[in-house]
Amino acid sequence: MFYSIAEAVHADLLIKKSRFIACVEPVQDRAAALKIVTRLREQHPGAAHVCWALMAGGQSAAVDDGEPSGTAGRPMLEVLRHQNLEGVLATVVRYFGGVKLGAGGLVGAYTDAVAQAVKNAHKIPIIKRSVLNCRFAYSLEGLVRREVEQAGARFLNVQHDSDVLCAIEVSEAELDHLVLRINDGAQGRVVWLAD
Repeated sequence: MFYSIAEAVHADLLIKKSRFIACVEPVQDRAAALKIVTRLREQHPGAAHVCWALMAGGQSAAVDDGEPSGTAGRPMLEVLRHQNLEGVLATVVRYFGGVKLGAGGLVGAYTDAVAQAVKNAHKIPIIKRSVLNCRFAYSLEGLVRREVEQAGARFLNVQHDSDVLCAIEVSEAELDHLVLRINDGAQGRVVWLAD
């Protein structure tokens, strides 16, 4: 199961005199993430690096922002993947403290910074939903309404014409069960329509 987070969460680490300010926050897409990163650069003009990682809507990114390749963005992205996060941007603003950490030290610092922020985040399960369209006789409306309610689904639209036409939103986990129960109860008299 995939999760998002309810709100932005921060963590602040000091490692060998370098300060790592991490944030994980919900985002819709890459465009929204880029706006946040731009704002961070403006808010922290003295920072050595503003590294970030994104998992959102099938889009992913791992940006090292001048750190040695693969030492910042990729480890941050791996934390998001390991936690099954989706629709989340991780950023780390680094103020260099004068002591070089080496590649392993950087990987550990960026990983720890994001992991600390994620640890304090309130995760929200992402429930994928689908829309079913169907047509049936008026006499079946009560049955269909009961099954929709029992499945935790909801009607998006119901039209009463010569038959009842409706659009039902249901979690993908319940979709097959709902169709099966309605088909069984209605003895195959519900017509499922293509989008």
